[in-house]
Amino acid sequence: MNKSKIAIALPMTDRISHFFRFEQLGTCYRTELLASLTTFMTTAPILVVNAHILGNAMFLDQPGDLFEQILVALVLCSAIATILMGLFANYPFAMGPGTGTAALFTFSIVLNMGMDWRLALTAVFVEGILFTALVLSPFRRHIIDAIPISLKQAMVVGLGLFLSYIALSGNVAPPSLGAGIIVSSTATTTALGSLKQPATLIAIAGILMTAILTVRRVKGAMLLGIFSTASLGWLFGVAPLPEKLLTIPELPLDLVGQAIAGSQYLTWSQLGNFVAAVFMLLFVCFADTISSLNVLGQQLNRVKPDGELHRSKQALLSNSLSIVSGAFFGGVPAIPYLESASGIFEGGRSGFVAIVVALLFLVSAWFAPLFAAIPAFATAPVLLMIGVLMMSCVRAIDWNNLAEAIPAFLVILIMPLTFSVADGMAIGFIADAAIKMTQGKKQPVSKSSLTLAGIAVAYFLLTTLQS
Repeated sequence: MNKSKIAIALPMTDRISHFFRFEQLGTCYRTELLASLTTFMTTAPILVVNAHILGNAMFLDQPGDLFEQILVALVLCSAIATILMGLFANYPFAMGPGTGTAALFTFSIVLNMGMDWRLALTAVFVEGILFTALVLSPFRRHIIDAIPISLKQAMVVGLGLFLSYIALSGNVAPPSLGAGIIVSSTATTTALGSLKQPATLIAIAGILMTAILTVRRVKGAMLLGIFSTASLGWLFGVAPLPEKLLTIPELPLDLVGQAIAGSQYLTWSQLGNFVAAVFMLLFVCFADTISSLNVLGQQLNRVKPDGELHRSKQALLSNSLSIVSGAFFGGVPAIPYLESASGIFEGGRSGFVAIVVALLFLVSAWFAPLFAAIPAFATAPVLLMIGVLMMSCVRAIDWNNLAEAIPAFLVILIMPLTFSVADGMAIGFIADAAIKMTQGKKQPVSKSSLTLAGIAVAYFLLTTLQS
């Protein structure tokens, strides 16, 4: 490369590092790129899982016939959402449709309510518009302020346990290929899995390897843990090798625009279900987003003393706008991926990580067979390590004040046991308001707290009626 080209290249790298505030955040290109790859490797399998879930509801002739289109749609949604987060909020968070929202869309809204999936996408589109309006309104600040510090800390701990439970409890049978360290039991509800299962043994070996690398502060410990565990699975034939490395992505032509066209399926008989679907999506997305941003912000030490994330408005607006655009492409609501904590652990600090991850998402559409071949038990060690890191926030909860401790404990307990972030937060909101209402002036309850509790009650009533 001649000197003129170098002179052009260097200012560009300087402008990029200045835009993403590398110096102020104490990071560099090497660290950010390593964090990007780690974040991508822990989040990419989620897209494949969600495509399988949504394939049960979104199809033309039979379940699964739109799988490739759904996967590409999720890739586009995730890339757009992650770019918005990186550019507007300058956070190293990967964004994309969550497994919880994919399951809510598929099983609760489409299958249980009997709603056409195109109309369900319209509900997502409307929910995104309402979410954006909420973020731009002063009510956003009131909601965030209404959540006590103890509940915000409890969200971090509860989500850490939730991720750890997901990591350990995956079904070992194909195609899931989970760790199977915790399994269901008719006698005790859950129990330890069998060491006769090869996937379980490899997952345990992966956990030990990742723990050792993490304790020794090896750079790229999370990424090495994923690759090492996956390689063991491929080597011993526990997980199938990818059939091919490259594939030409199938554009989601049957999905694009259905969020607009789906309104034609709205009838008087479905009006009540449609309103309920919009409300449930809005509550779940807001709850998941607030809790996830709080968790990841804690890992970055970018949370204010009052518990609010720095640049929270930009982060929430990035999320809400991505829901609107994602619905147009045929995707369910995007949320910040908690698995982004793996990249934060590797030193990722800026939105540059998000931009690189978004580009890798787009590239992954061509390498879908390769990423689909990474078994779930290969990501279990990383999720467990993230859970360990999140547990430290339990110290910030005031356990001597039972009015604060009881709601916090319920959040921590309910999130992993119900497999739902929204359920855990809703119960925390209700318990917090109910307990403080009985304390009088000793523990005053704000109108915002009562509003959150009322919304949580309405959420439970709707989910009960629709079940």
